[in-house]
Amino acid sequence: MYEEIPRVGLTAAAAALLRRLGAVHGPLMFHQSGGCCDGSAPMCYPEGEFRTGGSDVLLAELDVEGLERPVPFWMSRSQYEVWSHTRLIVDVVPGRGSGFSLEAPEGVRFLIRSRVVGA
Repeated sequence: MYEEIPRVGLTAAAAALLRRLGAVHGPLMFHQSGGCCDGSAPMCYPEGEFRTGGSDVLLAELDVEGLERPVPFWMSRSQYEVWSHTRLIVDVVPGRGSGFSLEAPEGVRFLIRSRVVGA
């Protein structure tokens, strides 16, 4: 039987950071836009703080052990058209991300790694 590959996954480091952020900020969400610079990185917000609409696609609801609710992962539709044949893996790397994303004060930033999954 065919089992679909999840569109979005998390590294252990990303899941650990989400647990820490969730303990402080409550339910979380990701949004990745098609903008330049930090706009093309996944941004983490308190759930509902970033307004999504018809120009966004809900790719996944990430279950993170230790969080009460899944973390929705949204992407702008234009960005999704570019990434539609990939599996996205949310990772964490040292460095300063956007001041708008919750991990910015932690001295790390979320980063997307990708793998082609087929046409």
